[in-house]
Amino acid sequence: MWITLNICLCLTLKCISAASILHSDTCQLQGHFKLNGMYQDGDLILGGLFEVHFLAVFPELSFRTEPEPPYCEEFDVSSFQQAQTMIFAIDEINKNPNFLPNITLGYHLYDNCVMLGMAFRAAIALVSGTQGSFFNLNCTGSPPVIGIVGDSNSTPSIAISSVLGLFRVPIVSYFATCSCLSDRKKYPSFFRTIPSDAFQVQAMIRILRYFGWTWVGLLYSDDDYGIYAAQSFHQEVQLFGGCVAFSEILPFDNNRRDIQRIVKVIQTSTAKVVVVFATSTYVLPLMDEVALQNVTGKQWIASEAWATSPVFQTQRLLPFLGGTLGIAIRRGEIQGLRDFLLHLRPGNDPRNNMVRIFWENMFKCRFETGEKEGDEICTGQEDLSSTNTAYTDVSQLRASYNVYKSVYALAHALHDLMQCEEGRGPFSDNTCADITNLQPWQLLHYLQKVNFTTGFGDHVSFDENGDALAIYDVMNWQPSADGSIIVRTVGVVDEGAATGKVLTLDEDALYWNFETRKPPWSVCSESCPPGTRRARRKGLPVCCFDCLPCGDGEISNTTDANECTLCPDEFWSNPERNRCIPKEVEFLSYEEPLGISLTTASLLGTCFCAVVMIIFAHHRNTPIVRANNSELSFLLLLSLKLCFLCVLLFIGRPQLWTCQLRHAVFGISFVLCVSSILVKTIVVIAVFKSSRPEGKGAMKWFGAAQQRGTVLVLTALQVAICVVWLSTASPTPHKNSQYVSSKIVYECAIGSVAGFAVLLGYIGFLAAVSFMLAFLARNLPDSFNEAKFITFSMLIFCAVWIAFVPAYISSPGKYAVAVEIFAILASSFGLLVAIFAPKCYIILLHPERNTKKALMGRGTENK
Repeated sequence: MWITLNICLCLTLKCISAASILHSDTCQLQGHFKLNGMYQDGDLILGGLFEVHFLAVFPELSFRTEPEPPYCEEFDVSSFQQAQTMIFAIDEINKNPNFLPNITLGYHLYDNCVMLGMAFRAAIALVSGTQGSFFNLNCTGSPPVIGIVGDSNSTPSIAISSVLGLFRVPIVSYFATCSCLSDRKKYPSFFRTIPSDAFQVQAMIRILRYFGWTWVGLLYSDDDYGIYAAQSFHQEVQLFGGCVAFSEILPFDNNRRDIQRIVKVIQTSTAKVVVVFATSTYVLPLMDEVALQNVTGKQWIASEAWATSPVFQTQRLLPFLGGTLGIAIRRGEIQGLRDFLLHLRPGNDPRNNMVRIFWENMFKCRFETGEKEGDEICTGQEDLSSTNTAYTDVSQLRASYNVYKSVYALAHALHDLMQCEEGRGPFSDNTCADITNLQPWQLLHYLQKVNFTTGFGDHVSFDENGDALAIYDVMNWQPSADGSIIVRTVGVVDEGAATGKVLTLDEDALYWNFETRKPPWSVCSESCPPGTRRARRKGLPVCCFDCLPCGDGEISNTTDANECTLCPDEFWSNPERNRCIPKEVEFLSYEEPLGISLTTASLLGTCFCAVVMIIFAHHRNTPIVRANNSELSFLLLLSLKLCFLCVLLFIGRPQLWTCQLRHAVFGISFVLCVSSILVKTIVVIAVFKSSRPEGKGAMKWFGAAQQRGTVLVLTALQVAICVVWLSTASPTPHKNSQYVSSKIVYECAIGSVAGFAVLLGYIGFLAAVSFMLAFLARNLPDSFNEAKFITFSMLIFCAVWIAFVPAYISSPGKYAVAVEIFAILASSFGLLVAIFAPKCYIILLHPERNTKKALMGRGTENK
């Protein structure tokens, strides 16, 4: 079914007219392509497509005559070397008796002139043949070629693979890198010995990240290679991690005005690094314009398509392209290739016009007819060994090395096919391929499983998408001795590196074309230091951001942090926001001024109570002491002393026992104090009533025993409240961060609000009853009336504790404790001064009034 291609592609070939099919048994070609090529017959033929010329000229069109076919100009000796490498590989295989025995490989090579139309015509000529007529209308027999090496460019490879893939013709490209060609559904027969752009892009991103370049310009040629590479680059930047933003993303072609516009944008761009995905055909006019407009100070990053191209290695471009970093396909060595290249001579076969063209371009030869018929000789220089061109230079075999691997990949697939044992084959009914009628799709099966190692030591195999293993050389453009550009290898990118270090660079060998002789700094925004986070600028690329300081309690300890990290509960951020430190612990301590002041006041109150007790004890037999119930007075002074001392439990780091005792001691002490005052008030009223005739028996019902019992019962009730509170919901130390986030406030959690409220409520109730009774007894005669002082003291006590409640609730942390201490001290001093100060005043300063007669007399006068 092979000749079907001729019929399917008749639009290109002007193939078989309907009339000839109906009236003749012979298929006639209606036209011929003018193609430059090289040929050698063999048992099996391999095809090849090479860009030996890099410019196609199309004659002017005329609608009156048939247009002349396009022709090629500008001979490229390096591409011709690649074509000769394929011939060398085939010759080497044919000479190896252990490899493909009894099979001689031939070749048909064509020049594509770097034009899609020419490449497509050449590919059709390879698979359909160029014979003028065809008699086998049954479409049987072997095809002209069983596999093709090429094309070198992505766009022709896409077009050719789209068509030839329908017929499963194996195509092994040595230079087409478009990642789109990895689509096995669209291109089922496409393979390549060069890694795809997806791997190339990852390698270039690694270089950008290595030097910290996050603000780059991206240029790409307006063809399949450039468009797909730019798309892949943009996607990989996001998937690969890190931060790389684009100042400009610009497509370009060979249009003069477009190139001028692009160069002006590059010149004004703030990006110091420019990545270019294009072939040398596109890049050369661009760089000519760069030199014309004197664009310097840019770090160029070259894709593999132009990183090693010799057309840029001139003195004129050194000031602008010196220091360029590029990705190059793996360099290899091929033993015997140079000798083979040097022995090239013009052939007698007129089909091998590509050799004649090479000779004419190399030595400006004029061919003349020799003595024998058909013999042509070159009258110019014929010694290739004396030349020093890209053709004879085998020190940087990159594309040529890939051509060598491509040929051997097809040969190994063919060798494996020949090793098939009948009955164990991979095809229907376990059959093997017939070497006398070999079909390309049969070879394709074995090509997918190729696995061999070259003489240089490189492993060759294909993954499920037909892609080769990814390994690149990192190139640096440096000045040579004559002032031109020389490309040196300064590193390697090996995705399969055993060490796990994918990118390796020799920084000492790098050349930077800047005054500092150091890598440029190309960022949209400077790195955010630790203690800050990145905030993206709206409407700008992801690598354009502002640095915002972390909030309170948050840190970032890395450069360019996207988010700040919240510190653990008991830690807080330091002033630089780059480290979490333990939070400052806050409590009312003895060392701070407030704690010292309150402690001093507590001790002074205790001392005052002690002094009053001493005074009363020393004058216990005087009328003023005895008249005011000395036993209750001493009990009241004792309770006041406990009130002053309980303050000390509120100061210092809270602990379990201090939290439990502070409120219990406070509550019991104040109940003892207030209950003593209450009994004292009742005694005053009872004494007054007993002095009247109608109440002479009042005191017998409220004697000393009853007074003690009343105080004991009232205090015992508070003790019971404290016991229940402490046993059910005891106060405990608590670390509170709600008041101030940056501090830990040590406080005593009251445990039960109800228990604390009952404790205070009970004290308030006794104080209110005492105040009421004292207020009712305020008008009693002076000789009996201590109620005035009690009324005043209770008024102070109630006012202090009424003000305490809102002040305590609204005060944070240690200040709540200070408010409670202040309330205790204020109420205690109020009671001490209001009740005992007048008595001490008389005892110490007016002893003449401390007599029974004086007290009674004063009472008589009042009557």
